[in-house]
Amino acid sequence: MTRFPILSLAWRSIANRRGTALLTILTVAIAMTLFLGVEKVRHGARASFENTISGTDLIVGARSSPVNLLLYAIFHIGDATNNITWETYQQVANAPGVAWTVPISLGDSHAGFRVVGTNNGYFEHYRYAGRRHLEFAAGRPLDDLFDTVIGASVARELGYTLDQEIVVAHGTGRVSFIEHDNNPFTIVGILAPTGTPVDRSVFVSLEAIEAIHLEGPTGSGTSLSMNELRAMDLSPDQITAFLVGLETPVAALRLQRQINTYRVEPLQAIIPGVALSQLWSVVGVAERTLAAVAAFVVLMGLICILTAILTSLKERRREMAILRALGARPRHIFVLLVSESALLALAGAVIGTGLTYGALAVGAPILEQRYGIHLTGTLPGLYDLALIGVVTGASAVLGFIPAWAAFRNSLADGMTIRT
Repeated sequence: MTRFPILSLAWRSIANRRGTALLTILTVAIAMTLFLGVEKVRHGARASFENTISGTDLIVGARSSPVNLLLYAIFHIGDATNNITWETYQQVANAPGVAWTVPISLGDSHAGFRVVGTNNGYFEHYRYAGRRHLEFAAGRPLDDLFDTVIGASVARELGYTLDQEIVVAHGTGRVSFIEHDNNPFTIVGILAPTGTPVDRSVFVSLEAIEAIHLEGPTGSGTSLSMNELRAMDLSPDQITAFLVGLETPVAALRLQRQINTYRVEPLQAIIPGVALSQLWSVVGVAERTLAAVAAFVVLMGLICILTAILTSLKERRREMAILRALGARPRHIFVLLVSESALLALAGAVIGTGLTYGALAVGAPILEQRYGIHLTGTLPGLYDLALIGVVTGASAVLGFIPAWAAFRNSLADGMTIRT
């Protein structure tokens, strides 16, 4: 005799109705796969979002809202309310405790991709996804005046390769009627995919931004020769924002307060992590909605188990009566049906978990490369075991309904032949 006769009998009963059982298990497995997949992706998306920029202690721009500053300085969405003078930038860059700064100048675009005026410090100090460095898939950083480095998405979507020439345009629209076509830029570097706004950016030097605007911001560019331009002081008068790295991060709050109370011009300094959390609270509604939908799918899977057992009760009344005649008590019938419900859910949950992690093993590298969603934990953990337990327990509780109905069936009712 087996150690757990009721469980053994429940499993044999399920095997006897294998067609219905397999469909029920498949339903639960798909629901479990969807729920776990959504949970993994949404947690990975949130972590990747919050790691869009890391290793930067402060972002400084003109006074506005923290979210607006984050959007235009890092995500390159929208525009600044004002610019920052070069003198102010240098004063902050030379402040005690500041290890490095990276200036950013916005305002131009290429085929709908934002052009970012900066220096090679951007490629050296910008970090993402837990302090990962920017890497070059091909080429090198900026060197000559009209060099440009493009992000991975720019290269992929526009089909660009090294040494191609591109023209930047005034404004940020995908179609522009004002192009600086007198001064084309040469692609000297293509960045590896990061899944951040860096992928959709075109990087040029601050000096190049000044050069193409020497004859006005809406002109076709400068007609001066390269030698004439190199002989000029092309230091900018203004920039849009800048990134700040400190020698000791604990000094961030002190410097932030000094910048926010700067009297020469209205400035604002934000801590990237705090601003990213604020932004996520706005855009994370869809993520929470998706999680709720996935939870309801799991609930529907459990209801399918309940429906399958309830539907089979009428056909199984003779089976229950025979068990009663062989000495099974009402509580044995009750436990039998609860066990069947739990076993169906357990099998579906285990299979669904296995399918989820199999899909993650295949899809995680693709998600990270194409969308920047870094998925951690590609092996089942305590959370998954707990979830399997919850699904199995919930199914057992729902199994009380058909179990109670079978419990009330009498021996005589079960043996009666119905026509």
